[in-house]
Amino acid sequence: MAHPASRPPVRTAPQRSPERPTAAPQPASSTAPQPARPGATLAVTSAATAVALMNYTAPMLTLPATAAAFGTPPSAQAWLLNGTPLGLAAVLLVAGSLADDYGRRRIFIAGTLALGVTTGLGAFAGSTLIFTLARIAQGAASAAILASSLGLLVHAFPAGTARIRATGVWGAFVSAGIAAGPLLAGALGTVDWRLVYAVLAVAALVTGAVAFRTLTESRSPRGGRPDLPGALALGLSLTALLTALTLGRDGWLRAPVGVLAAASVALLGAFVLIERRTATPMIDLGLFRRPLFLSASSGALFTGLAVIGLFSYLPAMLQRATGISPLGAAWLFLLWSGTAFLVALQAKRLAGRVTARHQLVLGFVLSAAGVLAMLGTLSPGGDRSGWAQLLPGLAVAGVGSGLLNAALPRLSVESVPPERAAMGSGANNTARYIGSAAGVALTIAVATAGADTALVVSAGMSLLGAVAVLAFRDGRRPAGETGRRSLR
Repeated sequence: MAHPASRPPVRTAPQRSPERPTAAPQPASSTAPQPARPGATLAVTSAATAVALMNYTAPMLTLPATAAAFGTPPSAQAWLLNGTPLGLAAVLLVAGSLADDYGRRRIFIAGTLALGVTTGLGAFAGSTLIFTLARIAQGAASAAILASSLGLLVHAFPAGTARIRATGVWGAFVSAGIAAGPLLAGALGTVDWRLVYAVLAVAALVTGAVAFRTLTESRSPRGGRPDLPGALALGLSLTALLTALTLGRDGWLRAPVGVLAAASVALLGAFVLIERRTATPMIDLGLFRRPLFLSASSGALFTGLAVIGLFSYLPAMLQRATGISPLGAAWLFLLWSGTAFLVALQAKRLAGRVTARHQLVLGFVLSAAGVLAMLGTLSPGGDRSGWAQLLPGLAVAGVGSGLLNAALPRLSVESVPPERAAMGSGANNTARYIGSAAGVALTIAVATAGADTALVVSAGMSLLGAVAVLAFRDGRRPAGETGRRSLR
């Protein structure tokens, strides 16, 4: 390299060729990932997640008024709660895979706009069937938001403390949405329950417009065609399963329940065969041999079964047992969900001391303890002094829920390679909302034997969740290294 430097200056004129490579990336930048805006990405994804969860939890307070407006019989009221979990569970994994392959920003914006439109349609529904169909569509739209959000965050924040903080904040806004939904429903529901969904529709549309202007695109395309047969098989399997669980509260031995359960198993088998043969599967089945992924999935499943299932129905139990107003029930519910929000925000301080897996275990144990502390407080006509016992129980359960909400997104990202973050989020949230739909159906079924029965079942499921998470020990190698080897 000393020879060109010793030549006369005139010889340097042809050396413009090195400048060409610097210009070459310019046209290619349209396909390369654009620099993310971390603060804006975290703000927009957290806001959209909160709106999606507010929409999810709003029926907890509007259920009595909605059922009265539609003349919904008690046997069908579970559908008013289970519509959104059904849409979420059926579409989450598909949405995560599509987000990674075709653009997380694209799927995110489509989800927020679809949530706004379908929530608005739900506000004008005139029957149980139409409202339930709108809720299923809202669940599918929320699936696109939840699955793509973590993929956007992984692209925006490097691995390490920044990403742990970002996923913790995002998990806190899961709790914030759960907290704000019933509060909004309790405040506006006194005017008209339909107004609740109209406000949420506008919030979703505004969030989508902001996302369009602020988010940058990211993807990790694998090539090949979309796994449409796998998506169809999995969606139908989960639909059959959740329909069977919802119908089961009227009798688990009835023929429709058995047929739907058998169909779900058969379709799940078909999904596994499809995933084994396709070049671009929605989920690499090899992940289920990895302890970290199994810990994340079992933790999500039992969070839905034990925690979301009970607390989705708790406001209705409060109103029926005590005669408290919807707004009063919402304020009590806020003690649980608000505590969860604050704890999830601060859970990042545990990152260097406690693994996400052990944080899940602690969350399950505290949730069980809080629920057991509420025994005897929800019996109709019971001693009103039980409120003194109810409040600490709600607070302790809220601490447990906050730890769960902070640990689950963190573990779902750690358990898969970074380029498949949206798929990992989709798989984790699929397990969570399958569990929640089953948990709602189970809670409504056992609550007929008394509120205390529902509380004991929830606490027992939480402890089972802790055992299940502990049963899967961390693998020897880093999650990303093992995941990359299994996905390629």
